[in-house]
Amino acid sequence: MPIKEQFSSRWGLILASLGMAIGAGNLWRFPRLAGQYGGTFIILWILFLLIWSIPILLAEFSIGKRYRLGVIGSFASAAGKKYTWMGFFIAGCTLCITFYYSVVTAWAMNYLGFSIENAYHALTGGTTISQKLVEDPEFLKAHWTGISSSSMTTVVLHVVAVIIGAVFLYRGIQNGLEKVNKVLIPLLFGFLILISVLSLNVGNGIKGFEYMFTIRPELFNDPAVWLEALTQSAWSTGAGWGLMMTISSYSRDNEDVSLNIFISGFGNNTASLVSGMAILPAVFALAPSEAAAVSHLQAGNQALTFTIIPKLFAEIPGGAYLAVFFFAAFLIAAFSSLLPMIELFIKLMGDIGLSRHASAIRAAFFCILFGFPSAYSLDFFSNQDWVWGIGLVVSGMLIIFAALKYGLTKFKRELIDTDSQFSVSSIYFKVCMIINIFLGMTLIWWWMSRGYDEFPWFDAEGNWNVLSVYSNATIITQWGALLALGFFLNKFLYKKFKEENQKALNPEAKEAENVASLSE
Repeated sequence: MPIKEQFSSRWGLILASLGMAIGAGNLWRFPRLAGQYGGTFIILWILFLLIWSIPILLAEFSIGKRYRLGVIGSFASAAGKKYTWMGFFIAGCTLCITFYYSVVTAWAMNYLGFSIENAYHALTGGTTISQKLVEDPEFLKAHWTGISSSSMTTVVLHVVAVIIGAVFLYRGIQNGLEKVNKVLIPLLFGFLILISVLSLNVGNGIKGFEYMFTIRPELFNDPAVWLEALTQSAWSTGAGWGLMMTISSYSRDNEDVSLNIFISGFGNNTASLVSGMAILPAVFALAPSEAAAVSHLQAGNQALTFTIIPKLFAEIPGGAYLAVFFFAAFLIAAFSSLLPMIELFIKLMGDIGLSRHASAIRAAFFCILFGFPSAYSLDFFSNQDWVWGIGLVVSGMLIIFAALKYGLTKFKRELIDTDSQFSVSSIYFKVCMIINIFLGMTLIWWWMSRGYDEFPWFDAEGNWNVLSVYSNATIITQWGALLALGFFLNKFLYKKFKEENQKALNPEAKEAENVASLSE
């Protein structure tokens, strides 16, 4: 029997949705892109929130709310028995991300401790990061290298992060996930606003704010800006992850699908904007020129967060204390996103008959076990981020397929509009879902054609380049393995995650399932 629980209120559900969506990417990827492309990127990013993210999230939320099962069972209920393997891919893709996302949380814990120690030294007259950088300009790079590769400290913190998450979720939805997010999300927004106010008042920090919202019309002709905006929206909002499907399975029967999605979608974008206003002013205030500032922002996700930002804070008056707030916010964002990822695992375990307590223990064990390689090796972490990050686009397209299979008009009327006081246009929903098929294929093609690896398919000896960190061969091999496993186990998966939970479905869901079975 599936785990039967509900959020106590709409705000509990919305805060959980925001916690899922607002993650580390809001604080490390969005500022880089906003700094690189300015207001042009922001306009396109908002556009793709409306075109890509919200329609897919509407589909996810409504599927979870209707069928009340985990990702595999709910997807099979909507798309039909023979497509259960697609739900397996969605769940598998997000679980693979979970296994390395806990490592991001571990890094955030490390840097928060690092910042607190530095603030203490600044307060007591000890040797600060700023002073260490004078003696050794490579100090921060050395620290990052030390914790990102072959570090038992990171392994231990990875274990701690997973255990803390599992302990909270062990207590259930209302007493665990809901209560935690009622503290974390307001605290996160509070930290981000505080950092923004302080950053805007540092030196020429206002220039970073102005640059962030400056629209450069010529960039609208650059396809890369469009695709970067699409990727940021797709990954930041959680569209296609299956997490919203999991969260909505705990929603109340009369929950308003459309209103919840629009609040969580725009709430996530608001957090990103505030993050940009916190980071860009600091970068521009300290860089010797605008070109140097953009160069800092383009240094890369990991470099920006773990080497550039600490260096910038080290040079700002009072920056030692500001860094504490930044990495506290970073940790909260990472942890609030890790929780629903672990919950997805717990929900799946519940669908095969385990109690919440037994499911939480098993979820923690497997997350610790399969997360170990990423915690120990930065190359392995980078490979998994490369493979499954773009895999989320495939997951999004599979959710679109489920809606198409159900029938877009019928899907919107029966699953989205039910109990919704706030309703979007049916034409808007259908047009966006169809457009997203082409957007998804374009995005996958573009991402795999960018040439991150010298040998994207075959190495210099002509061998399939599967072991390279950033090759296309490693993407196709890992995707293919997960898809093949799901396809091979399709009947078993349908039985375990759907049929055996038939009694848990409400009458309307049973009727929909019978109709779907007859149509096949």
